[in-house]
Amino acid sequence: MCGIGNWGKNHARHFHDLGALKGLCDSNRETLKSLAEVYHEVRITPDFSEILADSSIDAVVLAVPTFDHHAFAKSALLSGKHVFVEKPMAIRASEAEELCVIARRKKLKLMVGHLLLYHPAILKMKEIIRSRELGEIYYLYTQRLNLGQVRRDENAMWSLAPHDISVLLELFGSRPANVSATGHSYIQRTRGIEDVIFMNFRFRDGRSAHIHLSWLDPHKIRRITLVGSKKMVVFDDMEQSDKLKVYDKGVDHAKSRTLSALIQAMVLRVGNVHAPFLENIEPLKLECMHFIDCIEKDRKPRSDGENGLEVVRILEAATASLRKGGKSVTL
Repeated sequence: MCGIGNWGKNHARHFHDLGALKGLCDSNRETLKSLAEVYHEVRITPDFSEILADSSIDAVVLAVPTFDHHAFAKSALLSGKHVFVEKPMAIRASEAEELCVIARRKKLKLMVGHLLLYHPAILKMKEIIRSRELGEIYYLYTQRLNLGQVRRDENAMWSLAPHDISVLLELFGSRPANVSATGHSYIQRTRGIEDVIFMNFRFRDGRSAHIHLSWLDPHKIRRITLVGSKKMVVFDDMEQSDKLKVYDKGVDHAKSRTLSALIQAMVLRVGNVHAPFLENIEPLKLECMHFIDCIEKDRKPRSDGENGLEVVRILEAATASLRKGGKSVTL
């Protein structure tokens, strides 16, 4: 594994618990020193080439800075190792596509860290959609807000949106027809790094979606709302329990006859709220287990390279819209 920062430490913990951790790599010497005190039996090195040269290591996990994703993942794939790279998988669609091509050619697993695709709540939402309990899907909107973590090398969209875009693609089962984005730079105006982003999506079948992102907000919100013709469902990741709730709410059409015509009236329906059971397990652990399972059983990762590529393509299109003042961009 390479990149043992705040998030990478969680990867290391889970893969170690799963008995799959053989090596740790980081450029920070102090980090390596602290790792050596915890993982006594694991190779620890500042040199990534040592990890790549070790024939006993079949796969690598990359939690390095975003701008290094492509270079590190490419080196690992060319060395014949399966790759799990954090989101976004690259900063350009051309780079993401290159990784997919190499992985296919060398018949290696390429998986992207779209964590929410492994969250029990998202898995349950997908199940509910398939059951047709919600009826026809109308629209989805997400809010990913907080005060911090402010980044200097990417805006709030590239930092936060991969989570929600991957969920949108998973729940809707298709790519949007077009995307538009507007944003504002308040903290780092001279650098032009947007702190708040509003993204809008349109689909060919009439469905729509909206994503609100900010690291400059008084509220910490991690919420996804999905509205259907029969019911609505909300995933609130900040809730300690009952993170997923299904609302029996909607608008029904009642037909009534008069002397002159058949009138169709709208009737508001407000029913019960149901909180489905969710497995109490860390999504990251499920994600790590999935990566190992895909390698051992030769299965396609849920968040494979193609999924990661689609997310980067959408981010690129949204960036183009952002630079054009919010003009819609066709995908």
